[in-house]
Amino acid sequence: MLTEIEFINNDFDRVEYFQNLVQTRATGGEVDKNHYIQIRQHIIANPNYAELIPSWVKRNRNIDQFWQFIKNKFPTYAERRVFLNEELNPLLEYLETKQTLPPAKSIDEVLSKFDSDGIHFAWQKALERKTQDPEGAITISRSILESVCKHILHAKNIEFNETNIEISELYRLTSKELNLSPDQHTEKIFKQILGGCSGIINGLGSLRNKHGDAHGSSPRAVKPKPRHAELAVNLAGTMSLFLISTYKSTET
Repeated sequence: MLTEIEFINNDFDRVEYFQNLVQTRATGGEVDKNHYIQIRQHIIANPNYAELIPSWVKRNRNIDQFWQFIKNKFPTYAERRVFLNEELNPLLEYLETKQTLPPAKSIDEVLSKFDSDGIHFAWQKALERKTQDPEGAITISRSILESVCKHILHAKNIEFNETNIEISELYRLTSKELNLSPDQHTEKIFKQILGGCSGIINGLGSLRNKHGDAHGSSPRAVKPKPRHAELAVNLAGTMSLFLISTYKSTET
């Protein structure tokens, strides 16, 4: 017997309930028509799920439309069950493991358009290595930010030392050009937020120097965990997205 929908308070359970609901209907059972509509509308409204939602969910707005779709697509109950499991499992796996960070796709898109041969490649490598090679992912995270800052400074015709410059100085120059330096603002909240951004950059630089693989490490050094690498990758991607978006807004 299906769980009452009003007691469901997270999206994993909602989608799992939805999977049970459509399987029940696809194999001749009766279901609550409003439950299909409510859950469908809820998951479609979330942009993070856009590419994980099967096309038939988007097309079939109510359970009757779904029934016409599924009965014409597969003649047997077994085929229908397999199809529905395979179609909804990617969304369920995402909701269960959260291996893909919510901002990853938008960051990936912006970086690929900004500099597909360098920055985007580095972002992909950081995502790939954050679990199996945390130290490498931390190093790449800093490289992403360095590349973004250098790209913007080159575009703005700002001279800087290409071969020997710290990430903190690169960000200082970049933030000044983009009017993101705390001392360029008088509003307290903006100074706090922008000061926090500077702190993130400095922290990533220190994290890479202490735990990244660029300089080697002592045998007794504390090894970074995947969660540390995930934090570094996420912060680097988010800050890169912020810098690129700000840069583009100054060019329009």
